[in-house]
Amino acid sequence: MILQDSGHLALVLLLATTIDIIFGEPPAAVHPVVWMGKLINFLKNIAPKIHRKFYGLIMVLCCVFFAASLGYFVLYIAALPGIPRILALLLEAYFLKATFAIKCLLSPAREIYQHLEENRLEKVRALLPIYVSRNTSKLTKTHMSSAVIESVSENYVDCILSPIFYYTLFGEFGLVAAYTFKATSTLDSMVGYTTEQYKELGYFSAKSDDVLNWIPARISVIFILAAAVIVAMISKKQGKINPFNSIRSALEDGMKTPSPNSGYPMAATAGALGVKLEKPDYYVLGALYPPAEIKDIKRVSQLIAIASGFSLAAFMAVIQIAGIHLCL
Repeated sequence: MILQDSGHLALVLLLATTIDIIFGEPPAAVHPVVWMGKLINFLKNIAPKIHRKFYGLIMVLCCVFFAASLGYFVLYIAALPGIPRILALLLEAYFLKATFAIKCLLSPAREIYQHLEENRLEKVRALLPIYVSRNTSKLTKTHMSSAVIESVSENYVDCILSPIFYYTLFGEFGLVAAYTFKATSTLDSMVGYTTEQYKELGYFSAKSDDVLNWIPARISVIFILAAAVIVAMISKKQGKINPFNSIRSALEDGMKTPSPNSGYPMAATAGALGVKLEKPDYYVLGALYPPAEIKDIKRVSQLIAIASGFSLAAFMAVIQIAGIHLCL
């Protein structure tokens, strides 16, 4: 249920976004997601060699409990009678900001774009494994550009849309919900692999992440479409932008990736930008379009930045409208 004081929730989200854009990520020592990562690492390092799937379930439950408790504790402190309103807002905003990362998502794309422009391919090959899970040793410039575009569009859901979706959906306990999502997302990124080492240990982490991202991944197509309309209006190369191709590509190619969710934002982006995205030996999205080029990295950054803005504005509006409805 959304609190009647919906203005407070919307203001927290606005402040969190402002903190993210101006300051980016907080230092590791005071970053709540880093704390989650340390807990996951500890649990991973003491994992038994038998019954690893069951232990993986215990890991999920422990990490979700830790994250949800942290979110609830912040709300409890912020609601104490002696806490000034501005301090409560900033406290909640700081912790909410830790669950999403607009600036951090787009910055690596700009860095890799610069390296590709200057033909520093080995530098790019060294950086890409941080963002994509593929062998980069033989990637061409086209495949490198595609990898960056895929990473930015996929992580738009995981790093931006999903946390604010759950923050909005759960109203007064939105921060708890956002932290619950972030715990499953962090677990998936650290142990949710299909390799022999992690396929059992990370089974429930991966499945939990799939479930929680299912709705946001499909909603992302709407925001990417809206962003593509704006890009088409302001871009000098309007002929290459066809916003409604994002819907068509999402419907045609959204399920072609191994993940049940990542294909939707990636396919929508491929259609919106009119480029082919390919992970060699795994999938091709937008097969009828020309291959991705270096310049398309700048275009995807613009597209996802605008989509992120639309997402935030839309969810702030939902919070306000829901609050008005409850008041009536």
